[in-house]
Amino acid sequence: MRRIATIGVYGFTAETFAEKLTSAGVGLLLDVRQRRGVRGSEYAWANSAQLQRLLAAADIGYRHVKELAPTTEMRQLQYREDDRQGVGKRDRVALAPEYTEHYTREILDPFDLGALVAELPSSTTTGLLCVERDPEACHRSLVAARLHTDHRLPVTDLRPDQGLNYL
Repeated sequence: MRRIATIGVYGFTAETFAEKLTSAGVGLLLDVRQRRGVRGSEYAWANSAQLQRLLAAADIGYRHVKELAPTTEMRQLQYREDDRQGVGKRDRVALAPEYTEHYTREILDPFDLGALVAELPSSTTTGLLCVERDPEACHRSLVAARLHTDHRLPVTDLRPDQGLNYL
């Protein structure tokens, strides 16, 4: 049975990230970031080339699905809301309604998730990767919710300091 896990970068080290994916049975990681880099030396391991080497060492496949990444304009909508609320990107706890509406209409609705699901491995869990620690603060939660609702895939949120949380 196909399964989905969501995971962010913040809060993990390279080692704990790989351990969390392995313990959740992730065999393929879908990178849904627009830019496949993370600022700060503590997260250099999550930059594309280094991340792919880390995953290969853990026997986890990698695929960039840029079509599911928010546009720069959408990200700017979210940043303006973050500024209005006085929160930094790493402290965000929820997505702005305007961002969610734009992302859903412009990215998620036209994307053929059925075709993506058909390509997912059935013997391992597939991970959705972005940077935010909490899925509620990231577009990957919108993708995961749609996969759960429309394709009946079980979803697990992988967080650095918690056990598994199923949807």
